[in-house]
Amino acid sequence: MTMTHEPLSEEAAARIVQAAAASGTSLSIRGGGTRSRPDAAEADILSTAGLSGIVAYNPAEMTLTARAGTPLAEIEAAVAERRQMLSFEPMDMRPVLATTGEPTIGGVFATNASGPRRYVAGAARDSLLGVRFVNGQGEIVKAGGRVMKNVTGLDLVKLLAGSRGSLALLTEVTFRLLPVPQTALTIVVSGLNDAEAAAAMATAMSMSVEVSGAAHLPESVRGRFVDGTLPEGAATVLRLEGLAASVAVRAERLAAGMARFGGVLTLGEEASLRLWREIRDVHPYCDGSDRPLWRVSVAPTAGHQLVAALRLETGVDAFYDWQGGLVWLRMEADPEAPLVRSYIKALGGGHATLVRAPAWLAAGIAAFEPQPEPVAALSIRIKEKFDPAGIFASQLAG
Repeated sequence: MTMTHEPLSEEAAARIVQAAAASGTSLSIRGGGTRSRPDAAEADILSTAGLSGIVAYNPAEMTLTARAGTPLAEIEAAVAERRQMLSFEPMDMRPVLATTGEPTIGGVFATNASGPRRYVAGAARDSLLGVRFVNGQGEIVKAGGRVMKNVTGLDLVKLLAGSRGSLALLTEVTFRLLPVPQTALTIVVSGLNDAEAAAAMATAMSMSVEVSGAAHLPESVRGRFVDGTLPEGAATVLRLEGLAASVAVRAERLAAGMARFGGVLTLGEEASLRLWREIRDVHPYCDGSDRPLWRVSVAPTAGHQLVAALRLETGVDAFYDWQGGLVWLRMEADPEAPLVRSYIKALGGGHATLVRAPAWLAAGIAAFEPQPEPVAALSIRIKEKFDPAGIFASQLAG
């Protein structure tokens, strides 16, 4: 019979891990309970719910330290009062997974959750300055610091970001923030096919206008954004943020540069903010279904080629973020894992994560991209260093 542990302190968490290591009991780390896949069978649950609260917030330095179980909403509300934000726009997975729970800051960094601004501002791991964690032997370890200049243990910090609870229990994180832009707007280029959109986005990113988001919404999904108020046809959307006067000048230059690709219009701040939230949270596929959904990261030039190749062999719906380098693929029936991953490899490589699928299909598929043999061997050695007894259930933090 499995147990649920909810320690109220880092020391208590360490004792639980020590006992688990001594008895050979597996532990599945649970943050806010937002993931869709079940906890590892025969593993006790180690919850971070009791490890909550903001430890230190320095608005002048734009850094914040919080315990891992702190709700993301609590942190976002606190920094919004000082007109600051998390630069990497962590997505809310609940609508697309049809789950409940409350996202936590530890879960955000454990999964390296990063939204549309990641392409220009970096991923979650790039904002992470320091961590405290309990390793698989129940030892409390600190890496990094609370200011950017302290880079002690930086590689260790980045290693833990995205490790999904497979290496250690994160207990505290320190990260940097950015100021909230004074304003934001979006240039919309209408009617482009996927290949034309890739060219338009590449051109926009090469201009000195500081595009902070570049996505392409094919006609099949365009009507599911901002209540269908985008123009008819596909929409290629380019976000600009910053001081109002600067944004106005840059928008004029960007619109002129995009005019040769198609019709151009501008979304104001309110509609723009909503649009990018919906892109971040994969709004077109938040339909309550369990139809297979892939999150694919490839080179920006390869995204539309991947979709075109798949459409010749199977039913697929898709849209693009990160200048075309992040592809959200919704399959009509089967996940087609061998097909998806073989085309990714043929197009130069990348990563495909199965985000959602019926349980009976997902059970037989590796959710994360299988690693090449040398990388897999290195991962095993790292795992043995952090968690020699192998008590942390792999890739299940959430």
